[in-house]
Amino acid sequence: MKINKLQESTPNRIPISEHKIDESLICDHARKIIQKLTQANYQAYLVGGCVRDLLLGKHPKDFDVATNAHPEEICDLFEYSRIIGRRFRIVHVYQERNFIEVSTFRALKNHQHNETTISNGRILRDNTFGTIEEDALRRDFTINSMYYDLSKQEVLDFCNGIEDIDKKIIRMIGDDIEMRYHEDPVRILRALRFHAKLDLEIDSSTAKPIPSLKYLLTDISPSRLFDEALKFFHSGHAVKCFQVLEKFDLISVLFPLTYSAHKRDEQLNNLIYAALENTDKRIKHGKPVNPAFIFSILLWQSYLHRLEQNQKDGISYSEGAWDAGRSIVLEQSKIINIPKRFSITICEIWKLQRRFLKKHGFKTLKLLEHQRFRAAYDFMCLRAQAGELDVSECEWWTKIQAASVEEQKQMTRYRPKRAKQKS
Repeated sequence: MKINKLQESTPNRIPISEHKIDESLICDHARKIIQKLTQANYQAYLVGGCVRDLLLGKHPKDFDVATNAHPEEICDLFEYSRIIGRRFRIVHVYQERNFIEVSTFRALKNHQHNETTISNGRILRDNTFGTIEEDALRRDFTINSMYYDLSKQEVLDFCNGIEDIDKKIIRMIGDDIEMRYHEDPVRILRALRFHAKLDLEIDSSTAKPIPSLKYLLTDISPSRLFDEALKFFHSGHAVKCFQVLEKFDLISVLFPLTYSAHKRDEQLNNLIYAALENTDKRIKHGKPVNPAFIFSILLWQSYLHRLEQNQKDGISYSEGAWDAGRSIVLEQSKIINIPKRFSITICEIWKLQRRFLKKHGFKTLKLLEHQRFRAAYDFMCLRAQAGELDVSECEWWTKIQAASVEEQKQMTRYRPKRAKQKS
């Protein structure tokens, strides 16, 4: 990566009169961490996405701190903290259940020191610490390379990030763009997510290598890709994120089962977008969302095809449904890992869909008490919205939930058996 000497030595310092950051939006926990580090004679700044969002007038979801203190020194200062990570050691400083991520300034890329890469350039371990100037140049995009000095209320800009924010551009730091993607292929996903979430355009030189380098994502840990997938679908901009993944042909890499199904199935496409819109609405209104729900939608048609094949092979529905569910989830997990707690929910949502077709008898009333009823019901209603089921199916199940116990018995024609009288 070529370095601009001026950037390396002299940051652009933007005073509060120009950047107009609303400091009331800054997390108190992050503020206290920075104050404690500076009182101990360390440098410490807000960094990255939180500074970017503050400059854009948005409320940051997370606050990160960068410092010249080493991980062990950070832990010495904060009782409730721990070092995590192998690729690059960082510290989580806790306050009850929440934590702030505190990282040490990284040095510029140097294979002669404590940095390990594989043959294609991907960095596996990177624990060589450096200066703030080096740290800025090691970050991914210019809009993420700014630091906020709380004591002086100044933004420190080493890579013209302010200019790119004003131009609404996502630009990779450095001249060798392909190598930057090789160092960490997840930068591909980050560029696309910022494009969708922040309404910023990807600079042409930053976007150009993505189609030819998307294969690099298959080398990323499935667990890490699960975390990235959640950032896409639980960002409040899931529809835009999915559209961007389609635009850059990333669905074929991340969700190959979905890709092969939704390209030939307009109904599935409608179902996917209905689910994404529903997720965005829930997040907008502060309602909880479950990762299992989106994955159950994306893999639905693949599950049905596998279930159909199992039944053709003479496997009973009950056994075939669980087998189809497990096998589809395991196949997807080779690329994006789906934790067990979510995979069980996905399989239950799928299996319960058949029970919605039966509206009579005691089992219908028991379904209302099922732990996964609400998720399965929402799934079924989205299927109706997408044209896969008659809307009346959803309406019936909506009505029975609001009905009294006696009305529910009438709707299901349930007649409890009378106990036999002793003679």
